[in-house]
Amino acid sequence: MLNRQSETFFECSASFEQADYVLFGAPYDSTTSFRPGARFGSAHMRAESFGLETYSPYQDKDIADLNIFDAGELPLPMGAPESTLGIIEAAVSGILADGKLPLMLGGEHLVSLGAMRAAAKAYPDLHILHFDAHADLRDEYLGQKLSHASVIRRVWDVIGDGRIHQFGIRSGDRSEFTWAKEHVSFHPFGFDNLEHSLNALNGKPVYFTLDLDVLDPSECPGTGTPEAGGVSFLTLLDAIIKVGRLNIIGCDIVELCPVYDQSGASTSLACKVLRELLLSLS
Repeated sequence: MLNRQSETFFECSASFEQADYVLFGAPYDSTTSFRPGARFGSAHMRAESFGLETYSPYQDKDIADLNIFDAGELPLPMGAPESTLGIIEAAVSGILADGKLPLMLGGEHLVSLGAMRAAAKAYPDLHILHFDAHADLRDEYLGQKLSHASVIRRVWDVIGDGRIHQFGIRSGDRSEFTWAKEHVSFHPFGFDNLEHSLNALNGKPVYFTLDLDVLDPSECPGTGTPEAGGVSFLTLLDAIIKVGRLNIIGCDIVELCPVYDQSGASTSLACKVLRELLLSLS
């Protein structure tokens, strides 16, 4: 007899009650400024994750040893950014209230705002650690306050100065770079000074958001806004392992756009990033 198949990431088959970590997809890309398609990122990662071993030789840990619940894809409307953010905020608030760590898979970067709003309510002294190619600090983009190009500026509206820490940034308009020097901890181009920032964040609640375009497009072309001059996978891996020692209370991986890499290599890389992030937190 055939049994009903329920597709999950890797072997993330724990029940919600058993789980320490809760994965879910946020399939949304309605404010994408260049190449759409990130709404398919989380579903492609789920489908392709079985091509990857659960064991990490980098960390000598195995996903199979963790209690992870895969909640599937959130039902998000097309357009309607504020409604979308409300659905995400409610989901993350519920996960945090049950003492579990939410890990969201985008989707474009605006989805992070919903999760960070929930995290800031649960942790008033929240800090944000942000890896990205783009500053995302515009006050608006084409007249819209809610955009993946302004997501971190909207987070600043919530938590204020001195609690946003950005690394890898190599793109933005002049005003973003000028504004960043006064309001956020800004470390462009790579991960210089990461160790210093991690020491400063020790013991504080941190939400970690990772935009895959922090990687060089030679390694991860499957993203909506590729930007030359990014870091390598191994450099990112080293940074992720270091981040794992922080008090991470929630995190996300966003902006995989699988349609722009028909080889599947970008999706495979994203799955490996997910595996290593989960294991670094364990």
